[in-house]
Amino acid sequence: MVGKVRKKKSGICIFATFLMLAVIAAFACRSIIISRENPIYEEENYYEITQIPLPAEPDFTVSISPDKLNSANAILVRLIDGVVLMQKNSEEKVYPASLTKMMTVLVAIENLADLNEKIRLTRSMFDGLYEADASMAGFQPGEEVRAMDLLYGVMLPSGAECSIALAHNIAGSEENFVELMNQKAEELGMKNTHFENVTGLHNENHYTTVKDLAVLLSNALQNDIFRDIFTTFRYSTPPTNKHPGGITFYSTMYERLGEQNIIDGEILGGKTGYTDEAGLCLASLAKVGKLEYILITTGAKGDHRTKQYNIIDALAVYNSIIK
Repeated sequence: MVGKVRKKKSGICIFATFLMLAVIAAFACRSIIISRENPIYEEENYYEITQIPLPAEPDFTVSISPDKLNSANAILVRLIDGVVLMQKNSEEKVYPASLTKMMTVLVAIENLADLNEKIRLTRSMFDGLYEADASMAGFQPGEEVRAMDLLYGVMLPSGAECSIALAHNIAGSEENFVELMNQKAEELGMKNTHFENVTGLHNENHYTTVKDLAVLLSNALQNDIFRDIFTTFRYSTPPTNKHPGGITFYSTMYERLGEQNIIDGEILGGKTGYTDEAGLCLASLAKVGKLEYILITTGAKGDHRTKQYNIIDALAVYNSIIK
């Protein structure tokens, strides 16, 4: 009798063991199938997808409300990692006015073989500029100017004749150069931008967003030559055939900033812009504490003769960064 019980128990144990092995095998098979259907969970593929880590939580806030700004559109970006700290209608279509010239300068730098090359400004390069009340650097028809001096002439005094001269020298015409600008915009992922000229003079088909302009500036500042030009307050050209003493340029942003600056840092550089349609605009770079930030604003009321509400907004925003 005892022998029969032992045999029965032994049979039960064997059956239980077989059942357990079958369950384990089924679970393992299911896991393999799932992993094949969802390879994203494999460690190697995961790191291929997540090439850029998410930024850490910022340790500060921006105390100013976007509604308090004079500008209709604004975006504040921490430069080190591209974190957007504040925005106001940042994806709304705007006219960039002379902020256009940031792209003009960047594309010119990338396509100039020799920055010391002398470029002759022809009379045709000035056609229509005075009539359109375009900003000028002060060069004259027939003047021979180094490419580097034209770049500073574009950025600091916002010289339209410098923009046209670079465009013709590099691409043969303004129209051809604008194609390079639009190609660069596409390359940078500026999806809501289209350029029609190199100066920023108003055109219905010449538009962008402050978000796209932030993408442009954050990338352009990685170019050392662009950064040097963008952050220069005063620049003097060497003598030319028309100006024996050279010409001295002053940044329009620094002129309007005057003695003002931010509390815990400084505004390092910038580019102003204005047309009736675009309003007062500003693209700026500032250092607050130990970090750099860029701010793009457009659509502020006023003009060159009124209070510079674009500068007022920049000071207010940078001073509102609480570390």
